[in-house]
Amino acid sequence: MSSFFQRVAGAPVSWGVCEVPGWGLELPVERVLSEMQELGFVATELGSDGYLPIDPGELRELCARFDLKMIGGFVPVVLHDPAQRDASLAAAERAAALMGGAGGHLFITSMVTSFDWAPRVEIGSAAWDYAAAMLDEIEEVVAAHGMSQAIHPHLGTMIERPSDVKNVLERSRVGWTFDMGHLMIGGYDPVEFLADARDRIAHVHLKDVRLDLAAPVLRGEQSIMQGVQNGMFCPMGDGDVPVAEVVTDLERSGYDGWYVLEQDAAITDGEPAPGEGPKVDVLRSIEYLRAISAEFTAGHKAS
Repeated sequence: MSSFFQRVAGAPVSWGVCEVPGWGLELPVERVLSEMQELGFVATELGSDGYLPIDPGELRELCARFDLKMIGGFVPVVLHDPAQRDASLAAAERAAALMGGAGGHLFITSMVTSFDWAPRVEIGSAAWDYAAAMLDEIEEVVAAHGMSQAIHPHLGTMIERPSDVKNVLERSRVGWTFDMGHLMIGGYDPVEFLADARDRIAHVHLKDVRLDLAAPVLRGEQSIMQGVQNGMFCPMGDGDVPVAEVVTDLERSGYDGWYVLEQDAAITDGEPAPGEGPKVDVLRSIEYLRAISAEFTAGHKAS
């Protein structure tokens, strides 16, 4: 396995495990982690709250059973609303204690509108300033557990569009989870983001997306769930994200952090048979990554 693949991790969301309320069937934990192991992943993110054990020792032990390292995970918090400050800091403390206690080091902050994932709203400069100050408070919380923070742009959250991303970039030195799929949906070309914020990238989510299927979601004609069910997120190489260009650029410029392979999935028609279901799409993405890694590894050796 190349050094690149030693830094490619899995994520429960690729198996339909998501923090959005009412998302769909969650496959058994043992099935998801065993399929990750079978596919060659060496690490995973946490997944939605409560899916994996909520005791740090139990979580560490479970991951060890499947030869997986716990990287960290995605944590929704409300940063722009002072009324939600205490709840958000408490949520950050709980998540950081769990993930840090299980060996995780990355706290992936998602700036949601509300804890029940209400639709995105427009906010003014003062609210963005408050959100930036909250990021500093979150950083203190997670640092106490040996973790660092990486904020995550995401469809349907307060950081969805290029202007949202730039509002945070201008106000905070927080690191970023470079989710190329969610950036692309929101209208921020991942190649442009690399040019604008390369030195801020702390973590990478590998994700491909079909923009034609994302358009109705952006227009408010479909829910995120409907977009996912229609195939908005697809195996690597089947969509519009310049995955090969972006990963090659990152590798050649010395990025040495984790890549987490994500294809947001929702299971709504019963548990798939063994060997079928999300695992099939994840394998296709791995094969695509294997092909492009051969290209940039060869290019690097030749240079």
